[in-house]
Amino acid sequence: MEVYLLKSTASLIVLLGIYHLFLEKEKMHTFNRFYLLFSLLLSFTIPFITIEIAVESLPKPLLLSQSDPIPVLAQDKSIDVGVATVQKSGKNYIPIILWSLYALTTLFLVIRFGKNIYDLILKAKKNRKIVFNCSTLVLSKEEQLPHTFLQYIFINEDDFNSQNIQQELYTHELTHVRQKHTYDVLFIEILKTLFWFNPILVFYKKAIQLNHEFLADENVVESHKNVSFYQNLLVEKASWNSNLYLASNLNFSVTKKRLIMMTKTTSKSRAFLKKIALVPVLAGLVFASCIEKTAAKDKEPEVWINGERVKESEMNQPISNWKKEQPNENNQTNEAAYFAGVRFIIYKTGTWTKDRVQGKDIILDKTYEELTAEEKDRFKPYLRIPKGHVKKSPTAAELEDYKDSKKYAIWIDDVNVKNTELNKYSPSDIAYVLGSSVMKNARTQKHPQPFQFHFYTHNYFDKKQMGKAPEKYPLDKVEIFDKIIKN
Repeated sequence: MEVYLLKSTASLIVLLGIYHLFLEKEKMHTFNRFYLLFSLLLSFTIPFITIEIAVESLPKPLLLSQSDPIPVLAQDKSIDVGVATVQKSGKNYIPIILWSLYALTTLFLVIRFGKNIYDLILKAKKNRKIVFNCSTLVLSKEEQLPHTFLQYIFINEDDFNSQNIQQELYTHELTHVRQKHTYDVLFIEILKTLFWFNPILVFYKKAIQLNHEFLADENVVESHKNVSFYQNLLVEKASWNSNLYLASNLNFSVTKKRLIMMTKTTSKSRAFLKKIALVPVLAGLVFASCIEKTAAKDKEPEVWINGERVKESEMNQPISNWKKEQPNENNQTNEAAYFAGVRFIIYKTGTWTKDRVQGKDIILDKTYEELTAEEKDRFKPYLRIPKGHVKKSPTAAELEDYKDSKKYAIWIDDVNVKNTELNKYSPSDIAYVLGSSVMKNARTQKHPQPFQFHFYTHNYFDKKQMGKAPEKYPLDKVEIFDKIIKN
């Protein structure tokens, strides 16, 4: 058992180290997902694999006289050499104690694991449900961010009814459902339950869940083409806490890694080379872990006791792991007024062209007023009405950081200024800050900084009525695609 644990743990450490050093930073998340799962399977099966290599060696006779102690016993029989008989030792209770401790701890974790699954399923059964694409929306009274378990997407009922859930969040959670990320989480949790004493599995779960978020973030960016808005949305939701360790959570590890990954690219050739490089590494790991040198059968070592040869086969083994910003309810626009005259066009498919999605096969084409109650309820997630901004001043430390001209391009009241202009302002002078990262291909000679931030003073914020919700949808139509195809 000790050998099994040592081999599997060593394999887990090596494979996870390879992932963090060479794979995690590359934008090939689907491959990384299956690499992590394969690493777990390989690590727990590798101790059972044995590759025997016969090594020829000259037998070295072991000569024992009557005065020599007997090192081993043959099949629990004592061997009388005229000196003494080896006696059996007393019963060892340590293994019994250790196995009992393992059994009790594992039983507790199994019960907890089952209870958490039961609680999530019960939560889904007790609350109102709405079929949404390939998922089921579960509307709960509980204050929560959207999170996913199996085909269920749990959301706050009040947020749903008030259209306070951004379309990007739906896309994010739908990715978890379509790609069946819950099964990965359940798999690693089962391993953690059985091998609870192995801390490496905690780091595997974090890596798996972070990769799930990479996959979901990638799909959101590709679908909505608004990286800066989505990044700001994640930062806004980052302070929400969640203890649902079996669910996929939007705000899981909202770190610099996720924000940078959205703008990162990995060439096909680079990804291919890294994948190919893994082959000899994995082969070497298997060889090192599974190789077992054995003596050639015709060169079996010889053991002699009192002139009689004892075969080796006849002998026993030797002794020798922002507080949520409250929405601004100021002048909340009525849905009917906001979408008055706006056409809702639903296509069966949409195909990406150079700069937009071209719809094909119209399923529905109606103005908002022509939509039935059932249709409005069905497309409720798309009937999102933005609310006005809430005043929120930066901290002194944040304001000081924004003065770095190498990192930030600065606008104050929609006027591009030097970073040193911020020296004229205190945190309380700023009513609102809006910022985003800038992709490398979007940076200019004038503004080469990786980030751009807009600062609004109280007078400007009030003059532009930034705290007031818009009264009308800015476009004349809303286009919805049941399925998007890439060329």
